Amino acid sequence: MWDYEYSVETSAPAATLWQRWTEMAAWPDWNAGIGEIRVDGPFAVGTTFTMKPPDGDAVQMTLTEIVPGERFTDVMDAGDFVVTTVHRLEPVAAGRTRVVYRTEITGPAADQVGPELGPAITADFPDVLAALVAVAAV
Repeated sequence: MWDYEYSVETSAPAATLWQRWTEMAAWPDWNAGIGEIRVDGPFAVGTTFTMKPPDGDAVQMTLTEIVPGERFTDVMDAGDFVVTTVHRLEPVAAGRTRVVYRTEITGPAADQVGPELGPAITADFPDVLAALVAVAAV
């Protein structure tokens, strides 16, 4: 298994952060790592979506868990490895919110694929969370 977690704290309202997440078609507006996105349904468990980075191949994912206002999970199943990313909002002191992205790569090929693919997937987490927090603070 390979895993990585990154978080930031913000005074941006948790409800606004959550709203930005649920508006999947608008993710490219604040996430520079998404050149295009196609969403095949509502923000609900089972919905699939395809994201294409500005300079890469499209990847299909599925929403597998949603706890409204708290977290959602998306999964990309490549057969011999699975990439799972959990997006969480955690209340912290003084009305602030911790925004957490956690990615795990599991499966038979995880030990081979993880060290190369994992850092490529998660390299932009600091920029993505900074952009999310900025757009939610407006």
